[in-house]
Amino acid sequence: MKLDHIVHFVRENPQETVTYWQEKGIHAAKGGRHLNWGTENVLLYLKDCYIEWLSIEKEEVALQADHPLTHQLLYDQVGFGTICLRTDNIQVLNDDLRKQGMDTSGVLTAKRQTESGELIKWKMLFIKEQVSDKLPAPFFIEWQKTDAQRYQKLRDNGAIQALNETLTIERCVFGVRDIEKATTAWKTILGGSLQLDNCLIEFRKTSHPKERLEKVCFEEGINKFEFEQGQYRLPRL
Repeated sequence: MKLDHIVHFVRENPQETVTYWQEKGIHAAKGGRHLNWGTENVLLYLKDCYIEWLSIEKEEVALQADHPLTHQLLYDQVGFGTICLRTDNIQVLNDDLRKQGMDTSGVLTAKRQTESGELIKWKMLFIKEQVSDKLPAPFFIEWQKTDAQRYQKLRDNGAIQALNETLTIERCVFGVRDIEKATTAWKTILGGSLQLDNCLIEFRKTSHPKERLEKVCFEEGINKFEFEQGQYRLPRL
């Protein structure tokens, strides 16, 4: 199983987010709008995953949206939310999770309208849980197109540049109250290991009120950046 993307809730508007990261020498691009959820995003594509900076565009729509990630965004407002894992067969994954006794959302369809008006579609799957200060479970995605097709489209439209494809995530560090409990729960979800194909999941003891992702470490990450209550360790560019 692979890390597909990291969700980071932000208050800044998309252009402010794009400007912040481009000033750091990293090419981020506006993703688009989730019309049914009242949200919009900025995306930083890397070699085999991406970071999503998600914000509320229309609060009146977001408040009415029946969507787990939107519920968490409204609750958290700012900071790292959770991570999304990529699967090739989301229906089989849904069946497997339910066989292990987990209550799921079932397979959901989703779409996003890009700046150019293109409609991008995918499928999502969530483990049902109440939004709270406890660590949220990862969720899952199956894209309509293959990774090769998606990345070629991103190159063609300028959303990803050559430098982006040299950057990878080494670790996602989560702050939790009980490391053993979190490890057991996530190993069950992830099939027995915290080592994904393209990223390591790590748990550390935290004193923060919320159990959340706290740090995203890039390969050879030596430079520390704080952005919208999230910590990044970036390589020297």
